[in-house]
Amino acid sequence: MIRLSPNQVERSLIKPSVLELDLGSIPGQCEEKKKKMAASISTACLLMLIIFLKIFSVINAIDDKCAACKAVAQELEHQLSNERPRNHLDMRHRLDSKGQRKGKVIDYRVSELRVVELLDGLCEKMQDYTLKKINSNRYEWFKVDSWDNLTSNKQEARAYSKDISSYCGRLLEQTEDELAELIKKGSVQVGDVSKVLCQDLSKHCKQISASHQTEDDDGDSGEL
Repeated sequence: MIRLSPNQVERSLIKPSVLELDLGSIPGQCEEKKKKMAASISTACLLMLIIFLKIFSVINAIDDKCAACKAVAQELEHQLSNERPRNHLDMRHRLDSKGQRKGKVIDYRVSELRVVELLDGLCEKMQDYTLKKINSNRYEWFKVDSWDNLTSNKQEARAYSKDISSYCGRLLEQTEDELAELIKKGSVQVGDVSKVLCQDLSKHCKQISASHQTEDDDGDSGEL
């Protein structure tokens, strides 16, 4: 027969109460963990939403063909405004039986050479353009003066510049023949390039009135 001392009896009586206290604290601990987990999930969801909205706004800017077309038109207009007066092109390279030169004298403004000088290298120049953040959900194309001084992510900015340069190539492939004829006719003037290229030829910007001074800033959406 095992006999217990008074101290052993007292300890044996205390243990169940301690166990009861430990078990009683478990629901409270679980509830606290649930609250912390819910807060963590809410924070993660909010961060994902912010990231998604940012990515969506950038993608929307890249996919805005109208905005991209206007950027190309801006560069072409810059080249037009910087043109210098040129002499007529003397194409009289052959001699007739009397020793007189035969051929034509062509006005440079309506020549094929002018078209080539304006359009060749245009898309390469678009590699100096990238997207600039205007506000939390708006971006626009701009020309980079110095890549070294660019404060945004340079790798990302370079990727955007390649996007618009590729877009420019496809735009000219679609419109070059008609654009060349309009240039030779003198129909492409400083101030009208965006209307001619983006509304009349490519249709990447919608005409919302008869006046060429009004343009739809939203334009068509789709892959550049």
